[in-house]
Amino acid sequence: MTDKDSRKYSKLVVDGVEQAPSRAMLRAVGFSDDDFKKPQIGIASTWSMVTPCNMHINKLAEDVNKATDAAGGKGIIYSCPTISDGISMGTEGMKYSLVSREVIAESVETVSGCMGHDGIITIGGCDKNMPGLLMGMSRLNRPSIFVYGGTIQPGPNHTNVVSVFEAVGGHAAGKVSDIELKNIEETAIPGPGSCGGMYTANTMASAIEAMGMSLPNSSAQDAISPEKQQDCLDAGAAIMHLVKNDIKPSDIMTRAAFENAIKVVIALGGSTNAVLHLIAMAFSMGVDIELDDFTRLGKKTPMVADLKPSGKYLMSELIKIGGIQPLMKTMLDAGMLDGSCMTVTGKTLAENLANVKSYPDGQDIIRPFDNPIKKDSHLCVLRGNLAPGGAVAKITGKEGVSFTGNARVYNSEEECLAGVLDGTVVSGDVLVIRYEGPRGAPGMREMLSPTSAIMGKGLGQEIALITDGRFSGGSHGFVVGHVTPEASEGGPIAIVETGDKISIDADANTVELHISDEEIAARLAKWQKPAPRYTRGVLAKYAAMVASASEGAVTDKYL
Repeated sequence: MTDKDSRKYSKLVVDGVEQAPSRAMLRAVGFSDDDFKKPQIGIASTWSMVTPCNMHINKLAEDVNKATDAAGGKGIIYSCPTISDGISMGTEGMKYSLVSREVIAESVETVSGCMGHDGIITIGGCDKNMPGLLMGMSRLNRPSIFVYGGTIQPGPNHTNVVSVFEAVGGHAAGKVSDIELKNIEETAIPGPGSCGGMYTANTMASAIEAMGMSLPNSSAQDAISPEKQQDCLDAGAAIMHLVKNDIKPSDIMTRAAFENAIKVVIALGGSTNAVLHLIAMAFSMGVDIELDDFTRLGKKTPMVADLKPSGKYLMSELIKIGGIQPLMKTMLDAGMLDGSCMTVTGKTLAENLANVKSYPDGQDIIRPFDNPIKKDSHLCVLRGNLAPGGAVAKITGKEGVSFTGNARVYNSEEECLAGVLDGTVVSGDVLVIRYEGPRGAPGMREMLSPTSAIMGKGLGQEIALITDGRFSGGSHGFVVGHVTPEASEGGPIAIVETGDKISIDADANTVELHISDEEIAARLAKWQKPAPRYTRGVLAKYAAMVASASEGAVTDKYL
């Protein structure tokens, strides 16, 4: 490409006599005459002191910027908002969580689109800002790289944020003292980085690396480490190669690349949020990924990683044995991944993995494929008269594969949590939490507080939970979310009554309410749609525009 071709967007902003005012403005932020001749690289930083996941990203952005400048570009750091699920969990504020994914996507699209950036590097460290950043880059479809902020170190005794949530349930059951709860609270989160298990942040980082949109090993580095610093420096050089060769997200984020990502998420035992986010990311890229693709690919992909929340190990321990690269090499050699997919290195996936070494002998974090934790996917797409549009369950097999019990119905997460903590909820219950969907909540809150309380009280094997909301990557147990249609849209979950019998079968992929079709119809005829909970602001706009969970809960599908 010529120099002007590598500046195809920035030249419209800074070239020519008529753009003198633009250049004048840029001189004030540090541009020199030479800088106007360089490709401009937008560096979207999600640095924030609202959460440990992102508290260090300002330093990572500075490293990316230095490397970009050294490689012949002109880096321009700008900020994107982020929120904290872990802090807002169980409160009204959590309704903004999934909404923030759309806000972040629009921030990248708006800033880099407005400012004429020729390439984009985004840096994220929380489970909503990562898919949001990818969605923004996809919409603009300019040479782009994602850099993961990295994972946190564990607290004493292998603790992490989920340990604190579960200790709350243990405290209610009398198993955890006041002093023990305070000690876990004070020590479980020792510093910067994303939550330490194969929760949503590490799941999405792994998916993005498998898709080829981050550099090899970016998903498997500690937040504060020489390796993460080098990842940032390498990204600055890599973006210039992409710009000069006009390699765009559309060249990388193909259907085959999304299928690679789905398979790696399954092998790792990743979060149910990956289903929601990958469908949304694919929509932004113009790729058709549906719920049924997870079922199809899941039949041929075993779960082999013994990682928290359902397993034993943390991401920091997977990092020590090589991260996800050896797993991907094994999957490629077994014919499970498409090695021809282009990546942000400018090479194919197969080329990137060619010299990757196997995991060390004796490790038991990643099992061999002939001895998996589960022979097929833990991400089960369920359908039935309770979820005719689909639902998503995370069933590792450790919970069993089926559950039948009597419904105990709650119209909000807070009501359910109170029922768990005060002893109303008992063994054999199928908890139904409704009006927590994308439109009904609005915002589709995560149910980490009640699921963790259930685990903390020792009821994890004795209770199931169904919701039109969603689950944190830290949730485990017999849980079914993303029920579609949601309650506020008149889905059958809206007419379940306490005492109704419900069956969940992860082998048959069904979720059934044991009442007749006639009774369902009669109850629905009496049902009345509730008034919107918000009539102004971002939550009201989101509720009016958002698509269903089965469609990724995107806000621009029906424009």
